[in-house]
Amino acid sequence: MSAETIIHLAARGDGVTESGRYVAGAIPGDTVEGDVIAAGPHRITPACRHFGVCGGCQLQHADDAVLAEFVSGRILGALAGIGIVPETVHPAHLSPAGARRRASFRLVRDNGSVRIGFNVEGSSAVVDLAECPVVQPALWDAACALRNALAPKLRTGHAVGMTLTETLSGFDVLLTNLSLTAKDIGALAALASDARLARIATETSAGVEIALQLAEPAVRFSDVTVALPPGGFLQATVDGEAALQAAVLEGIGGAGTVADLFCGAGTFALPLSARAKVFAADAARDAVAALSAAAKRSGRPVTTAHRDLFRQPLQPAELNKFDAVVLDPPRAGAKTQVETIARSKLKRVVHVSCNPNTFARDAKILHEAGFRLTELWPVGQFRWSIHVELAAVFLRG
Repeated sequence: MSAETIIHLAARGDGVTESGRYVAGAIPGDTVEGDVIAAGPHRITPACRHFGVCGGCQLQHADDAVLAEFVSGRILGALAGIGIVPETVHPAHLSPAGARRRASFRLVRDNGSVRIGFNVEGSSAVVDLAECPVVQPALWDAACALRNALAPKLRTGHAVGMTLTETLSGFDVLLTNLSLTAKDIGALAALASDARLARIATETSAGVEIALQLAEPAVRFSDVTVALPPGGFLQATVDGEAALQAAVLEGIGGAGTVADLFCGAGTFALPLSARAKVFAADAARDAVAALSAAAKRSGRPVTTAHRDLFRQPLQPAELNKFDAVVLDPPRAGAKTQVETIARSKLKRVVHVSCNPNTFARDAKILHEAGFRLTELWPVGQFRWSIHVELAAVFLRG
């Protein structure tokens, strides 16, 4: 078998040769002969000792040129599959190492010790991490402190989910599959100052319950402070959030009235409200309430609605009242809502997405309704992973 060069990366991060062969662990510029990979000019030393085993990262061996090309190519490839080519594609934004302010770890007791980490690639086993260069150093330190404090609670085989989010007032912690006693809460309170813990909540089938709150976790969107609900969604990095916000603000053009659908706690609604009247809707009741309260305190022109947009999308008559619509749905996309947009008189849509495949599906619906995809901003805030995000502008007429 003759040597072949890797020309691009597939969606799952495998290298692909000119002949279409998939090679795990290879990146563009590498050459492969049989099962042997010869390093090319874009291969670098991985930042973490766990790379190759931990499922959190897939591309630590690739330089920024490859990462940027992957982020853009992942989106453009999904669009090409349905015959859509954006008119303008902006350079991909990459978040730096150590920037993640939000991460979900697993804790599990195994052979007497408690592991903390992510799943092994392709497995439910947990890698026992000694480091994690993806997340902010302070977040990693807080996670390790919590692991030590919670270790006595875990029996062999017991797995606990632990999500940490950095906020202005400290770390917001959400624990799943774990109940806390008054003694446990007292122990956690004792380490709260050193670990900068603002709140600890537990999630069960009955819902989310606050176990300890020393300060109300808050975030800031466009100089407006918002109280973050327990387990509330927040973009993974500050700079990635800023890149998406800038794209959305540019994307709405001169719109005076904007609907922000799947609004969360106001990531886009509050920046938009500095220049437009905003209607914001989401199925997350606590997030909508937090946004509403923040808007009222700051005097921003935002009206809100608690509304499940999958079951009850805005109808054409409602949509026709706005100059532009911003969509930021979960990974499932916004198919039902996009279908009603297609039947409306709307001429401008800004679509933010964390899933190129469902985005392409939604884009096809808009395209068939006469919209052009005029601008695309690829964003890689989950550095070294195959997870990509984007913002896109669709114009009609």
